[in-house]
Amino acid sequence: MISRPKLWRGLLFYVAQIAASAAPMEHDLGQDLVFFRLHELPADLPSARPGRTKPCVVDIRYVAAEPAAASAFSAWIKFRATVRTPVFVLANAATSAALLQALAEFETGQGVIVIGAARGPFQPDSGVTISEEDERKAFNALEQGTPLVKLIADQPDKVRNDEASLVKEALRESPAEVGLPSRPTPRPSPPIDAALQRAVHLHRALRAWRRV
Repeated sequence: MISRPKLWRGLLFYVAQIAASAAPMEHDLGQDLVFFRLHELPADLPSARPGRTKPCVVDIRYVAAEPAAASAFSAWIKFRATVRTPVFVLANAATSAALLQALAEFETGQGVIVIGAARGPFQPDSGVTISEEDERKAFNALEQGTPLVKLIADQPDKVRNDEASLVKEALRESPAEVGLPSRPTPRPSPPIDAALQRAVHLHRALRAWRRV
């Protein structure tokens, strides 16, 4: 029978070999917090890097994974997560059952915090309120190139009191009637990604308390 230490070393070696030729979506969230979005496991697991390990946000929403891939993900988290370098895991009810089961095995105090919208059997450590539709829109917005800052901070469009709008208000007429060009309709902003926003807020609070 293979001992547990050898089993873990084998899993980590397996993860490292695959990760060497793969790369997850990665963004810097500032203040020593890094964001990873994984699409396929175990290929997208970030490889180990020299230097101090940083706290991170790992997004596995909508990820499908077989038990072997879920075990590799669990091994990666155990290798990385500590109380001083927590791993904030973004998950939802659409995350594969194997991954959710792997996350359920982590106990409080191991440096793993699962964040998401509680639906059905999925009950995260830190629940957020967001509709399934808005969560998917926010998730897709990042895939389509929307900057992360727009997904974690509510920044409504500011009304611009430029000359054209002032003339329009003064004359109470349409832009066509006063010979002014009509302003294009602003594109709607993507929904706030509540889970990602919560992860950032928790990290900032831990830094303020000097816990990370």
